[in-house]
Amino acid sequence: MQPLIDNARMFGQRPEEFARLAEGQSPDVLFITCSDSRVVPALITGARPGELFELRTAGNIVPPHALEHPTSEAATIEYAVEVLGVKDIVVCGHSHCGAVGAVVRGDDLAAVPAVRDWLAHAAEEPKCEDPTDPTVAEAVQNHVLAQVLRLRSYPCIERRLAEGRLGLHAWFYEVHTGTVWQHHAETDTFETL
Repeated sequence: MQPLIDNARMFGQRPEEFARLAEGQSPDVLFITCSDSRVVPALITGARPGELFELRTAGNIVPPHALEHPTSEAATIEYAVEVLGVKDIVVCGHSHCGAVGAVVRGDDLAAVPAVRDWLAHAAEEPKCEDPTDPTVAEAVQNHVLAQVLRLRSYPCIERRLAEGRLGLHAWFYEVHTGTVWQHHAETDTFETL
């Protein structure tokens, strides 16, 4: 913990670098990714403060849109699109994902009922030829595509897509190499950026 405290103390010693942030935010991208500590959106993208609006959830799950049961995830997505006017949304899954791995392996999650119930929001069990693969790459990539599809059901996103004012992107981050892959709809494959 001490290194984090030391950095936080030093961070506040550069107010001139951050003064403009007090004027508001206008990020171009909503970055939806997993809560996993090995996934650091600003590090992966090189974004500076104010450039990414982030939504981090266990397993980068986008819950179904349901007005009668609002979620913080839905509120974040709506705010990013309607208020901030983001131009792009990236859903970024990652290798070695514990959440997706638990789903495809059918792990017993009785000891963590909140986790179990949250993972039930995964659109469906992601296709995976080899659930014993520790990277769970195929499953995560299929899971990311399912979350992008789920985003399309949000009215604000559906409208912006129809207007040509929003781009949706499916990414896969390899924890063990640092490589980022992007899905290409034309070939239905993930290719390195």
